Amino acid sequence: MEIRALRPDEFDGVRDIRARAFGPVPDEAWRQRIRRAQPTLEAGRNFAGFDRGEIIATGTLYDMTQWWHGRAVSLAGVSGITVAPEQRGRGVGRELMLDLLERAAAFGHPLAVLYPATTTLYRSVGWEHAGAEHHVEIPTEALRTVAAGRVPLRRAGPDDAAEVAAVIGRAHRAARDCGPVGWDEPMWRSMLESGEHFCYLAEDGFLAYQWNDTATGLEVLRLVASSERTLRALWALVGSGSSTAETVRACVGPFDPVLWLLRERETEYVHRSQWMLRLVDAPAAIEARGYPSGVTAGASLLIDDPQLPANSGHWRLEIKDGEGRLERAAENADAVRLGPRGLAALYAGVPVATLRRTGLLQGGDADALSPAFAATPFTLDYF
Repeated sequence: MEIRALRPDEFDGVRDIRARAFGPVPDEAWRQRIRRAQPTLEAGRNFAGFDRGEIIATGTLYDMTQWWHGRAVSLAGVSGITVAPEQRGRGVGRELMLDLLERAAAFGHPLAVLYPATTTLYRSVGWEHAGAEHHVEIPTEALRTVAAGRVPLRRAGPDDAAEVAAVIGRAHRAARDCGPVGWDEPMWRSMLESGEHFCYLAEDGFLAYQWNDTATGLEVLRLVASSERTLRALWALVGSGSSTAETVRACVGPFDPVLWLLRERETEYVHRSQWMLRLVDAPAAIEARGYPSGVTAGASLLIDDPQLPANSGHWRLEIKDGEGRLERAAENADAVRLGPRGLAALYAGVPVATLRRTGLLQGGDADALSPAFAATPFTLDYF
């Protein structure tokens, strides 16, 4: 199989394999997909595996960032992984993922994230569950009662792409969020010009929502704000639709402030879409990440990463004053031992005690690492 970047004029060839793998793609949906794919096609980030000129596998590497305790880390968003049905079970998917890992490293991304359709394949090449996209249902009437003052808001369009990215970034940085991803300006421009969503921009907040498929409820795709005043104003705007929408399905973090603004809050039904994390460049990922202030920790690590050997070997991990370092070290028989899956889970805040009981971390003294990597990762984007 030859794996290479797709040319823009080859993208239509992806439609057939997508339909065979995931179901028919209507004409209008395909036109929207082509439009959304333009930034990645132009950047050479849409890939396909060819067998005698026929596309048998596809995958995309989005150029993104991911927030970890107030710091944005360069991220490869892995998406659109598809293998032709007649090629499944022959190692095509694994070969494609190994190729994309190497390309993510070449692009300079220390991290890679994906939403798995199958866990087994991705775990076999070093990914591990790290966080989730959360959706909750809120009665629209409950949002109508959120007390809010007047805040200057305006409708956002493609010319606001840079400002939207900056406002969202400042909100995640101020909240010291872990997990949310950031898109670059071309991708935001593409999303804002689609007209699929209703978008509003404030000086320190952003809202994107749409009517759901039943037209009896609203769906909040993203609502972020740096201040209480703007947060209340944006949720009150959503609640103003209570006369026509019974419910709001909202994509929020597990500790989203709106959950503490509601007058009544009893039973909540939460839908979680799990995502998986992979460290592509371990030293760069550790250095770029933010950490809880006032926490100091250190450990000797022995990492075994068969797919990315540059991560393997003996290391010394030090975390202090909100910063981390991972540096080469001499062999240590008492080192904490872990592979790429354990390293990814640790990075995402999974407690050391959990990792030991699953066999993802072994040996050594690693108890101090739990508070150092403490996090509750979430995302507001499905890609």
